[in-house]
Amino acid sequence: MKRFFGAVGYAATSTESAPGVWTNAPVEKDYYGDIVQNFLRLQEGDNLNKDLTLSNMVSVVADDYAYEHVSDIRYVRWAGAVWTVNSVEVRRPRLLLRLGGVYNGPTAS
Repeated sequence: MKRFFGAVGYAATSTESAPGVWTNAPVEKDYYGDIVQNFLRLQEGDNLNKDLTLSNMVSVVADDYAYEHVSDIRYVRWAGAVWTVNSVEVRRPRLLLRLGGVYNGPTAS
């Protein structure tokens, strides 16, 4: 089983950056864990090039923040890219994160 170290991105609450201007800044936390399933596929789509999709499952050792914000998990930074988290399964003391396609939303940096 391969080891994992990477950032998990959480959707943030709205904060007022200037009077009347609200922004969402995601929060990232680093976690250790394991790559439970490592599966890659190319998917036919409407694009010129095929879409790269993962069916990987990452098991991370969770902390209190992760348990409190499990519904806010949006992406994982791994293997030089940012991947969408399709589902989260709570198995204390771990979280099982199933990854999907490339994440295109806002990131922390």
